[in-house]
Amino acid sequence: MKKIIIAIDGFSSCGKSSFAKAIAKKYNYIFIDTGAMYRATTLYALRNNIIRDGVIDNNAVLLALPEINIHFSEVEGFENPQIILNGENVSDAIRSLEVSQNVSQISSIAEVRYKMVLLQQEMGNKRGVVMDGRDIGTVVFPDAELKIFMTASVDVRADRRYKELIAKGDNVSLDDIKQNISYRDNLDQTREASPLRRAEDALILDNSDMSVEEQMIWVDDIIKNSFVDSRGQK
Repeated sequence: MKKIIIAIDGFSSCGKSSFAKAIAKKYNYIFIDTGAMYRATTLYALRNNIIRDGVIDNNAVLLALPEINIHFSEVEGFENPQIILNGENVSDAIRSLEVSQNVSQISSIAEVRYKMVLLQQEMGNKRGVVMDGRDIGTVVFPDAELKIFMTASVDVRADRRYKELIAKGDNVSLDDIKQNISYRDNLDQTREASPLRRAEDALILDNSDMSVEEQMIWVDDIIKNSFVDSRGQK
């Protein structure tokens, strides 16, 4: 199979990253978590008082963009590439509820998206990557060979996120998470810059009642039937 780009878009807390990581591991592809890039930018804004009480100073964000350096790196002791913000591994810090509550607003700033899209295109220009996010199949790589749009019910997504945060020791409520997910869904779909939408040629995956293993069976069948030649070569 020639190296392709696998674009995975969809709503927050659908398990896009876990699914993308599993695909990358099986096919020896590079996994790029584009959502983590926006989260890292949000973390920077929070740490530098660019976001105060949920209000973002857009001009300050634009001035700060040249100072925000983001890349992924292999780090000893971690199976997957870690996201590095200005030399610091922030892979855990970006998963806080505070970051989640503000990331959609940061992501809606056109200049932020423009910078992130350029970085993402550079990362994937040699193909052989699995990228997950909100606009991979529509904006970042509209020519991706395989596009998947993931969805799940709000209740299922909130429960997954709640269990993830509780396991980390965070003090959160299920209702707060459900409200945050609904809020982010609305912002992601209505923002002017690269709104969340399904590419016309994307395959829909509703994983409300599916495990990662079941999702892998689903995608393996697609790859086998569409991207493996008649001799069975990959």
